[in-house]
Amino acid sequence: MPERPAAVAVHGVDGSVATLCLDFDTSKALKGVVDADAARVGRLLSACGMTFVEDFSPSGGRHLYVPLAERVGATEARELVEALALTATSLDPSPHQNVTDGCIRVPGSLHKSGGHQTLITPLSRAYDILRRRNRSSTVVELRAALAPELARKRALKTRSAKTVAAQRVGTLPALPLTSSGEAPLRRAARTGLYDTARYKSPSEARMAVLNHFSACGWTLNQVEKELGGQFPGLAALYGSPERQRRLLPVEWVKAQTFTNKASQKSLPGKHGKKSALINNTSQTLTTGGAGERSSAGSSQLVNDLENVLYAVLDHRLQSKGRQGLSLRLLIRGLLGYMRAKETDILDVGCRTLAAAMGKHHVTIARLLPILAGASDGILTKIADAHYKAADVYLIQLPEQYQQLARELTWRKGKIYAIRPVFRALGDATALVYEAIERGRSSATTADLVRTTGISRNACSSALAEMESVGMLQRHGRVWKTTSVNLRMLAARLGVLDDYLEHIARNRRERAIWHAHLDRFRDTEINETNLYDAECDEHWVPPDENFTLWHTAA
Repeated sequence: MPERPAAVAVHGVDGSVATLCLDFDTSKALKGVVDADAARVGRLLSACGMTFVEDFSPSGGRHLYVPLAERVGATEARELVEALALTATSLDPSPHQNVTDGCIRVPGSLHKSGGHQTLITPLSRAYDILRRRNRSSTVVELRAALAPELARKRALKTRSAKTVAAQRVGTLPALPLTSSGEAPLRRAARTGLYDTARYKSPSEARMAVLNHFSACGWTLNQVEKELGGQFPGLAALYGSPERQRRLLPVEWVKAQTFTNKASQKSLPGKHGKKSALINNTSQTLTTGGAGERSSAGSSQLVNDLENVLYAVLDHRLQSKGRQGLSLRLLIRGLLGYMRAKETDILDVGCRTLAAAMGKHHVTIARLLPILAGASDGILTKIADAHYKAADVYLIQLPEQYQQLARELTWRKGKIYAIRPVFRALGDATALVYEAIERGRSSATTADLVRTTGISRNACSSALAEMESVGMLQRHGRVWKTTSVNLRMLAARLGVLDDYLEHIARNRRERAIWHAHLDRFRDTEINETNLYDAECDEHWVPPDENFTLWHTAA
């Protein structure tokens, strides 16, 4: 064995790679997260038919070595490792990001803190794996399994290139391409690492995270499920599964008690009115005075309006080209709002609509009047914006469409605007997926072109993209949806982070605007009325049925 720390180069002299080296580092997350990440990635590799050698270091880190029968280029290897890093918080892709100096410490190497890199895989088994190596077909399977993450990396690369190009021509100021960093609480929940200057112990950090979960409307069952999902760092903060099982229910009760008390307190500077936490996701009262309507009556009205949408309005809006796509999704968003809030009065701001649809609020402000004019009386503006209140619209079933709406049968499922996953896949893809999901019969490509009014090329491209990420399967000539969880797929594509950032940006801008308006009514502006980057970041509960309107509002 070496007498001092040693490492070997990951790349050959030509830049190619014979072994994928996966480095799970305790500097990026707690040891519990490292172990969970290594186990999860190991299961993924095994599912793709790959074998690997594993070792661990005295510091708690782990390495997985995936030997390849055929060498791959540096770019392809880097793409695969970076895609895997998106699924594992503690995976450090840097050895594959530096072609000339990328190194990895191999089993038997002396560690700088003392001790040696220790082999976990039995020696005879490790020798056999390194001798037989993994066929190229398993690499193809791995790329297919990582299709959402690879698409996410391509999108980030394209966005970065556009940003750099815009900065070069002077249309954008020089800004960093990456975010300044996620919120401290979210980082603690993902990695288990926390600010020791703010939280003196893991217990305090845990309670801060649980308080935030409670304020965002999560349930204990949802928290428990995500401990093994997107927030393994919170589980690592408990130290052991036994402590987690014993303490989590008790601490959750404390968190709910704290947030309930906080929501009842009067914030200073509000003239004695009680204010709920900004993350409270309970249904809000409308500011325009919604008409009284029963739940069954609201549901029936939405179903009737959907019939008119599919029979008449969709075809009318198709003639407006690309703008028509946005208008068609906007009317779907308004109907989704009606169903979620059980009201026919739309009195939310453009930023709320923009967050639910993945658009810019200026785009929504431009589209609403156009939609009102093209809807033939379905959408009507009844009041102008005033102070903090937005424009108010009435959504109704005009008399000329009542008979048509009741002659047609209702469609299965719910109507959506843009579910988060389609922020990455696009508007046309959302309409094609809806046509398959809510169609009265299985549809061929030709049927979808005719139903959606989208060009053959755009429709075929959308179908191919959804098939590649596992949303659709082709059975003969017809297309059918799969059981893939669209929320989890959105997280893998990275758009859920974009969505949460959109919500946070709306809250920041709304707080600034309200503070500006309050200058003319209040004699003093308190710090508690301003946006708090940590407390006001919203985390959407992992529930497919959780409406985006409760989050975006």
